[in-house]
Amino acid sequence: MKFSAEINSLEYQSRDCMIIGIFASRKLSPIAKKLDKISNGYISSILLRGALEGNVGQTLLLYKIPNVIPEQVLLIGCGKEAELDERLYKQIIKKTINTLKYIGSTKTFYFLTELHLKKRNTYWKVRIAVETIKETLYAFEQLKSKKSKLICVLHEIVFNVLTNHELNDAALAIKHGLAISSGITATKDLSNMPPNICNAKYLSLHAKQLADSFKPKISTFLIGEKEMKELGMSAYLAVGNGSQNESLMSVIHYKGEGGTAKPIVLIGKGLTFDSGGISIKTPENMDEMKYDMCGAASVYGVMLIAAKLKLPLNIIGILAGCENMINENSYRPGDILTTMNGQTVEVLNTDAEGRLVICDVLTYVERFEPELVIDIATLTGACVVALGHHFTGLMSNNNLLASELIYASEQSNDRAWILPMTVEFQDQLDSNFADIANISKKPGGAITAACFLSKFTQKYVWAHLDIAGTAWSTGESKGATGRPVAMLSQFLLNRAGIKSDH
Repeated sequence: MKFSAEINSLEYQSRDCMIIGIFASRKLSPIAKKLDKISNGYISSILLRGALEGNVGQTLLLYKIPNVIPEQVLLIGCGKEAELDERLYKQIIKKTINTLKYIGSTKTFYFLTELHLKKRNTYWKVRIAVETIKETLYAFEQLKSKKSKLICVLHEIVFNVLTNHELNDAALAIKHGLAISSGITATKDLSNMPPNICNAKYLSLHAKQLADSFKPKISTFLIGEKEMKELGMSAYLAVGNGSQNESLMSVIHYKGEGGTAKPIVLIGKGLTFDSGGISIKTPENMDEMKYDMCGAASVYGVMLIAAKLKLPLNIIGILAGCENMINENSYRPGDILTTMNGQTVEVLNTDAEGRLVICDVLTYVERFEPELVIDIATLTGACVVALGHHFTGLMSNNNLLASELIYASEQSNDRAWILPMTVEFQDQLDSNFADIANISKKPGGAITAACFLSKFTQKYVWAHLDIAGTAWSTGESKGATGRPVAMLSQFLLNRAGIKSDH
């Protein structure tokens, strides 16, 4: 699908479709008022007959309005003007696109950029529209023998703006929105792959393909079990002992032009399937444990975006691939593991495996002398209890980094929430037999998991994103969401100093 922006008046529209907003109680938006005037009150007269009230998501398609060049005008309800916010704006766009699927217009002029959202400018409205349109049209059908028939014939969306300044903002928003959407799509595709196809080796092949596509800016190398053993990554290795698939860590290095500073390191948990090990999970929804690699998938997506946007940054992305299965070699509750940095860990639950993989990677990345490190992991069910499926859990050893990530989450509408990591939670990880236990038997599981990881981050600035509640949807809409790719991409845009006022 093609996206563009134009400065157009109603008198010079082509014969395609227009999208116009109508507020609650049949209140006309500014562009609708102009259209109504041109048509000698045709729109207001139609509305007065009760055809559309203006509630959020209501639609009415009008054909051949008098004195109006476009043959189709889609009216979309926007609710009460004073209550319009980011959530409703996205809802309106989704409804619009799902309606356009059945109209048959190949080109549509989008006038919803005129809608007023508090503290949101043209750049934000256009970029979120691009991302939301791409999200609405996404479908994972790679493994279906019979594909769905392509319904949507829409080929082009033209965003209408009023000034040259807004035209430049819209062009930048389209560029960013398309790149971020491509990263989110890649993340979803990787996450949705079944575990009999997507294992650590499959992740590594994608890492290599990324390097091949963006040489010389991206290079990749792999660390297998033999080298992990030499490095002393015993905790990482223990988790994969029960699987016939080799544990593999894929290291992706992106060097943007001018990106010679200390690297930003992103670590993605890549448990391509998590049975829980000997502490086996209940059967309910266990199929969704293929999504335990969404952290790695999101890092892959972000690295793709960085390359497409040619960000002037030095970024290292790590896909920590592994599989937690059960055989005679599986690690056990009661085992004591020696991590790469020498700390010993008492295993109380083999289903708390992600932190054992990530802790060794956190030690490994010290060699890069990073500017900062962010790990992304579907780490705890406790985070879902705390924040539901709306917010990503954020914990950090640095308030400034935490604030930057929260700001990026607000800009991108990919929300996160800070949870505390105080000494009381740290103490809950005490062990009678080792330096620390891998779980706490007391409440606050999302926080104590982060506290565990924090013990391996003493040498750099670090943040942890628990995406257990946000990385995928369940039920009838089951599928990967691509979060927190938008937030991390916005964080990198901000770090790169690329202005995108919101």
